[in-house]
Amino acid sequence: MEPYIVGRVLHVLGVVLGIGGVAMVTTVLLPVSRSMKRPEERVAFFERIESRFAWQARFTTLLTGMTGFWMLYLIDGWFRYQGPGFWWIHAMTAVWIIFTLVLFVLEPLVLHRLFLKKVEQAPEKTFVVILVMHWLLLTITLVTVVGAVAGTHG
Repeated sequence: MEPYIVGRVLHVLGVVLGIGGVAMVTTVLLPVSRSMKRPEERVAFFERIESRFAWQARFTTLLTGMTGFWMLYLIDGWFRYQGPGFWWIHAMTAVWIIFTLVLFVLEPLVLHRLFLKKVEQAPEKTFVVILVMHWLLLTITLVTVVGAVAGTHG
């Protein structure tokens, strides 16, 4: 199989698993956790799910980044960063940078401790902020997917 095709298959697989996970957390798990009465239950549930998903998210983020840049290298597609017609490649790169920073830097070094501190002070407000942030990330990511599919295939 041609290396570019292998890259595209792995890239799409990484995107599907990564965004599917974010969608599941955003649309199902966070709303379920908000329905729990006690903040301690919410935190325990959210932490259990998020810590399991974090490994999948890190893996798929690495896979997606490596295969995306590999495909650009194989087709010498760096020119796509030069024009607004390829806005979707800028968006894909920006989404990848955001997820990479959150998963590998901010979450382990800052966000986890900040979450635990904020949930003690204002649990309901903290969960609303987390839900809003997840919806924002999911929306940006889905707009990027739509742009990338339209930009590369039509």
